[in-house]
Amino acid sequence: MPEFNQLEFERLNQIADDYDLSPFDTRMRQYMLRTLKPWLKPGKALEMGCMHGEFTSLLAALYPDLTVVEAAAQFIEATRQRVGKAVVFKQSLFETFESEERYDAIFLLHVLEHLDHPVAVLEKAKSLLSPTGRLFLIVPNGNAPSRQIAVKMGILRHLCDLSEADLKHGHRRVYLSDTFENDAREAGLKILARGGIFYKPLANFQFDRLIGTDLISDAFMEACFALGMEHPTQCASIFLVCEAP
Repeated sequence: MPEFNQLEFERLNQIADDYDLSPFDTRMRQYMLRTLKPWLKPGKALEMGCMHGEFTSLLAALYPDLTVVEAAAQFIEATRQRVGKAVVFKQSLFETFESEERYDAIFLLHVLEHLDHPVAVLEKAKSLLSPTGRLFLIVPNGNAPSRQIAVKMGILRHLCDLSEADLKHGHRRVYLSDTFENDAREAGLKILARGGIFYKPLANFQFDRLIGTDLISDAFMEACFALGMEHPTQCASIFLVCEAP
């Protein structure tokens, strides 16, 4: 395990260089928070993985006591520049992170698909919850219409096939609703709520090219967000709100 941890640490710091700020991803972080807000718990918060800090900056406005654990030094530095000294940063793999603190809200957003052992990390997160704490999980949805179209076009072999973009960003799996929930249950979590975020007819790169043009207006984006509430299995991302039983 120590050898795996070192290799994983090096891998994460290497692929961090391949991540760029995507207009679609930035908008999705806003939709994620809007979706999760009804279930948020006040108190101490922990974000596991921060990338460039888009969601961290949103959380910092809600949680004066916010800690971020992240392995990639580049992501920590980029996020620190956004949020300043108000947030505590810990550079660590999730698998080896230890803390005496217990958190009222823990966030793993678009993280599990990157991990070699997602259930073990979920168990770790569960152990860090306060007695009434909640764990908020979001992953990309393999059943999104954009992926269904890619299968019909022959770009993907099946819904859970890893695309070039998935591989570039270090994804190890593609989740569907059933596999997502199975990992949560294997970790011993109680699922309080589930759903989808943002109906997704286009691929990320298509949204990135069109957001801000007359083809993808704010009204169109809001309509996709609203439609996703009615069709959660057709969304860009799927979420779970969990507690320790």
